[in-house]
Amino acid sequence: MSAIDIRPQEVATINNRPRQPASAQGATWARVLALAVAFALGAIVAGGVVFALTRPDSIERTADRLRAESALRDRTQIRTLTELARSTRARLLPVLDGLSRAMPADGTAGPVAVTAADVETWRQGAAAAVQGFADPPSGETATNVARSSLASAVRQLATTVDTYAAARGSTGPARAAAMDLAVRQRADALFTWSIGATALDAVNIDAGYGHQHVFLPTSPGEGALTPDTEPEGSHDS
Repeated sequence: MSAIDIRPQEVATINNRPRQPASAQGATWARVLALAVAFALGAIVAGGVVFALTRPDSIERTADRLRAESALRDRTQIRTLTELARSTRARLLPVLDGLSRAMPADGTAGPVAVTAADVETWRQGAAAAVQGFADPPSGETATNVARSSLASAVRQLATTVDTYAAARGSTGPARAAAMDLAVRQRADALFTWSIGATALDAVNIDAGYGHQHVFLPTSPGEGALTPDTEPEGSHDS
């Protein structure tokens, strides 16, 4: 067998592959650069989309502003309502004191002498209390519940005075029935006021004013809610 004849020009062909033209290398780098630019642009666009989707829009900002304004307005209404409740209680105490002497809830004491002037004074006090809750503003639900309960209690108490006045002008069974009705109306009024006073205490705590106890005096067995033992202005719930 004869030896393989490898000629010099064939060796040169094996050991020296043809180099990629410069134009091809440039095209490769161009593709890499294009991909990098496309990725960067995609990231920017995606970030912009995420920001656009997550940032508060004008409706949300308006809603947040309205909620903040409503909360501030409600805090003002709570303070005003608490002051009204205190002044109303001061007006009602003489009325309740007179009614408790004229028709004791427990029935153990006999009725005291009551004049027409006394009844008229009670009527005027109750009417002034009712007028204090006329044309109420609209607030948050909890504040509205407190105000409505107090206003309803005042109207019930005014009705109690009217019923008592009617009973005084009656005799026999009609008088006894009217007196019994007046006693029950007073108990309902005190119970309703205690609901409003409890709600008022709660909204004051939530508003940051602390406990505010504006309750009317009640007799045992009437079922009215009573204030808690926390001191006035305390923030303990």
